[in-house]
Amino acid sequence: MKAGGYSDSGADIAYELKRNGFQIITPDQKPNIENDKDWVFPDTKNGIQEALKKGANTFWLNTILYKNHTIESFFDQDIKFVGQVPSQVDIYDDKFYTNQLLRENQIPIPKAHLISLEDQANYLLNIDFPLVVKPVRGRGSQGVSLFKNKKELDERLKIIFYKNEYGSSVYVEQYLSGQEITVTVMPAGDYTIKNKLKKIKKPWCLPAVKRFNHKDGIVPYNGIVAVMENSTVLENDELTSIKILEVYTQCEKVGELLNIKAPIRIDCREDGNGDYLLFDVNMKPNVTGPSRPHRKNQDSLTLLASRKVGWNYIDLLKNMLNQSWKVSC
Repeated sequence: MKAGGYSDSGADIAYELKRNGFQIITPDQKPNIENDKDWVFPDTKNGIQEALKKGANTFWLNTILYKNHTIESFFDQDIKFVGQVPSQVDIYDDKFYTNQLLRENQIPIPKAHLISLEDQANYLLNIDFPLVVKPVRGRGSQGVSLFKNKKELDERLKIIFYKNEYGSSVYVEQYLSGQEITVTVMPAGDYTIKNKLKKIKKPWCLPAVKRFNHKDGIVPYNGIVAVMENSTVLENDELTSIKILEVYTQCEKVGELLNIKAPIRIDCREDGNGDYLLFDVNMKPNVTGPSRPHRKNQDSLTLLASRKVGWNYIDLLKNMLNQSWKVSC
C-alpha cells in the first residue's frame, strides 16, 4: 500500500478537470489547492456513498484496487468508472503469475524464480548473478535491489523475511544491463489525436520513454525522484526502429491478454544481446500532472509519452475519461 493512497494524483486530476469546465464532485465545497484530500473521496463505503449523495455519476478509480474492493458493491448502480477492474488488478499485480502468463504466450521476459520464507535456506537458482530481487506485489521500483553474489542475496533475504517487509515470498529476476524504457499501453477505444477522432480497436502504445540516472542498476522509486529527472521520450529515429516497434507489438499483446480498461505501464530493458525483454507490468494508476502551482515537476511517465503525440495533461485526462465503462449486467 502507498501512504496516502493516490490522493496526490487524484487531486491533480480533479483540479485539472475542474479548471477545464468539468463538473467535479469534491468532499470539500471549497477545496484548498494544496490539500490533496480536499479533492478526493476515501475509497470506503462511506466515502463512496457521500460522493453519490453529492451527485457523482462517474468514479475515477485512482486508488489501489484489489478483489472485493468496496467499489465492487456499487457495480449494480447506474454509474461509470475510469480505471481497471479491481479483480483483474488483484490477479495481475502478482508479478510471478503475470510473467508466467506472458511466458506462456511467447512474450519475451527475463528468467525468474520465487523464493519463499520456507526455502530461503536451500533455494536453487537457474539465474546468474548479478540479479534483481523485488516484491511479488510491488509498486514501480520500490523495494527493488540488485545483488552481485549469493552472500549479498542471503543477507538481504534474512532481513526481508525477518521484517516481513513484502510478505512471505520475493521475486528474483535476471538482471538486464542495457537501455531501459517504459511503454504506456492504452486500452482500445475512441481517442482524439491531433483534433481527429479515431476509433482504435485494440490496445495501442504511446511513444516509449527512456529511463536513465539509475542508482545501483535500478531506477529510483518515483516517490523519491520525480520521473522528469530521469526520463525522456526516445528520439524520433529510435522510436521508429525495428527493435522498438517489436517491443510495441509485445506490449500491445499484453494489453489484450489482460483486457485492460485504462492505461498500464510496462518496463522493458535490453539484455546482453541488445534484445528488449518485458520485466514489469504495472496496473497501478500513475497520472500525476502539473495542474497545480506546487506540482509543476510532476509529469508522470504516461504524460511524458502523451506529450509526444500532442496531448497536454487535460488532453490525456479527456481521452482517459472517454474510455469510461459500466459493469455489464
